[in-house]
Amino acid sequence: MNKQKCALLSIFSNTALILLKVIAGILMGSVSVISEAIHSSIDLLASIIAFFSIKVASKAEDDGHPFGHGKYENVSGFVEALLILLAAALIIYQAIKRIIDGGAVENVGVGIFVMIIAAVVNFCISMILLKTAKKTDSIALEADAMHLLTDVYTSIGVFVGLILLKITKIPIIDPITAICVSVLIVKTSITLIKKSLNDLVDSKLPDEDISKILNILDSHLEITRYHSLKTRKSGPTREINVNVHVFANASLVDAHILSDKIEEEIKNIFTGESYVMIHLEPEISSEVSEVSGQHGKLV
Repeated sequence: MNKQKCALLSIFSNTALILLKVIAGILMGSVSVISEAIHSSIDLLASIIAFFSIKVASKAEDDGHPFGHGKYENVSGFVEALLILLAAALIIYQAIKRIIDGGAVENVGVGIFVMIIAAVVNFCISMILLKTAKKTDSIALEADAMHLLTDVYTSIGVFVGLILLKITKIPIIDPITAICVSVLIVKTSITLIKKSLNDLVDSKLPDEDISKILNILDSHLEITRYHSLKTRKSGPTREINVNVHVFANASLVDAHILSDKIEEEIKNIFTGESYVMIHLEPEISSEVSEVSGQHGKLV
């Protein structure tokens, strides 16, 4: 399943669960179930944003976007994380209001049944989204999946709260459960904010990716040394720039072939598209043999 189809699947599932939770919450008068409906509503908005960001990010590069449109996915992930924070704030507000105003919860069995359905549906959908996000390296789809996975945890939390409410008959358990749910939501949003901001501010690639690139450079004996390695990520696209020194007596043709080979090898180790720019320089130092003996040193 491709990224856009996954985003659509998330939209349809969220819409159905919102209707189910709203109906159950109104019938029960339960703030925890209504808070779940609010959470799902935010998830629906996030899914819509993810769908359109993925659609735009998939466009090819043009005159205005020579490196493609991948950053739209990063923006989407950041916005979705902020929406999760908004959902947490709304849930806390509703919970505190219920604690102050009071109120009884009825038809607890209906809520328990709805929470089970919501948890199962969201878990299945989130696993599909996470699998596709990993395969396509999509931050927008990953953020959407994390929304739904958080919904699974919160649905289970509400489920446990309703069970306790049914057993103890203590009304305050319902809003307290809602507050506990909001804490989980805040934790997820902070994680997503950090991840999406990393790419928006052009942070370097993870150390694991850097090591893969260096291993490729080290494997070519024609390279005397390399320096000024710069990397960043734009959506699913990695951008890599490096200065590579070769022996001064190397022909232009050989140097060009080497450059193409390195570019291809780097592109093949990553999922998704990669822009690789290699700047070739002749090794004109009188101590070329000494530098060559330090092969693999990034200077």
